[in-house]
Amino acid sequence: MKLIRYGAPGQEKPGVILHDQKFDVSAFGEDYNEAFFANNGLQRLAKFLQKNEGQLTPIADSERLGPPVARPSKLLCIGLNYSDHARETGATPPPSRYCS
Repeated sequence: MKLIRYGAPGQEKPGVILHDQKFDVSAFGEDYNEAFFANNGLQRLAKFLQKNEGQLTPIADSERLGPPVARPSKLLCIGLNYSDHARETGATPPPSRYCS
């Protein structure tokens, strides 16, 4: 199961990709936001999908896909501060005094 949101910017609806097919899950009643993830949303969505198997509305391939998470509460960034990571990306490694 992959989470997607689709529709016009600012009006996206929740959906999922199952077996390479996109399906609308707006009947689940929640968007993918902080409350969804804080309240076992993935497990509850999995149960909803199981209960509604074969009854979900497909989403047309022409539909615009938006950001998969509505209003994320945190963004985590990993700095490029280790020599191996720099080499993997083709960047210049930081000076050796910063790396182990």
